[in-house]
Amino acid sequence: MTAQSRGSEPAQDVVLTRISPEDAGEVLTIQRAAFVSEALIYGDPDMPPLVQTLEELEAELQDAGGWVARVDGRLVGAIRTREADGVLLIGRIAIAPDMQGAGIGQRLLETAEAHSRATEAELFTGSLSEANIRLYERCGYAQTERVDEGDGTAQVFMRKRLRAR
Repeated sequence: MTAQSRGSEPAQDVVLTRISPEDAGEVLTIQRAAFVSEALIYGDPDMPPLVQTLEELEAELQDAGGWVARVDGRLVGAIRTREADGVLLIGRIAIAPDMQGAGIGQRLLETAEAHSRATEAELFTGSLSEANIRLYERCGYAQTERVDEGDGTAQVFMRKRLRAR
């Protein structure tokens, strides 16, 4: 079933597990597939998620946190996390193009937040990534900073309070 036929129906058969270096090949495949649409929006085929090598990703996953989502054994989504100074730093959320819109990104975010001891979570996206911004706002994130990139776009930083200090 494609994401369009699923619409906004949540994916019920999604299994979430912690990310590991053994997931690197599948994560890289999903990451590249997911970020192609971002590269088209920004006109940048050399975005870091698209040019990261398998060796770089394997090294990153040695000490990065995060989660992967699988449907019937197929890796369909990933999120990477780190904690620093009481903040859960979220990055490289990637969902297989045919599964986008099925609630997997939201479930990955919720799982990462629930398993963190941080008091706040932070992520960023590009100003032209309107679907990402809408998702993050629906999940309770608010824009805290916009960093002008000098090309008509900006990095949009968003934060969410997870728990009291």
